[in-house]
Amino acid sequence: MASKKYFHDHLVLLLLSVNVFLAVAGAISFLFRLTTSHGNGYIVQYRLIDGINTFKNGTVVDILSFVAFAGLVLAIHTILSMKAYHIHRQLAITILALGVLLLTLTIIISNALLVLR
Repeated sequence: MASKKYFHDHLVLLLLSVNVFLAVAGAISFLFRLTTSHGNGYIVQYRLIDGINTFKNGTVVDILSFVAFAGLVLAIHTILSMKAYHIHRQLAITILALGVLLLTLTIIISNALLVLR
């Protein structure tokens, strides 16, 4: 019964739609920007240690973890908000809103790392 109310809530559906859009759009734009002809690999980490900029290189598998992370964030936030909806509606909405924030940051960071290569 709670899942029927969950999927009839307009704000929940809006946030779910935004989450799905961000995850799919981020994954597609990220996959389109990948090229396998890049010889030195991809920059997967940026560290600032004692004022020294350090870049760590990785392979395509390391950089594809951003796509997997977006899918994982989408799935986990959806499941958590469905389970929390019967406890409190605002808690479920907050979980979905935090998913939007996390997916937005994932897109920003992945694009920033791809620009550095």
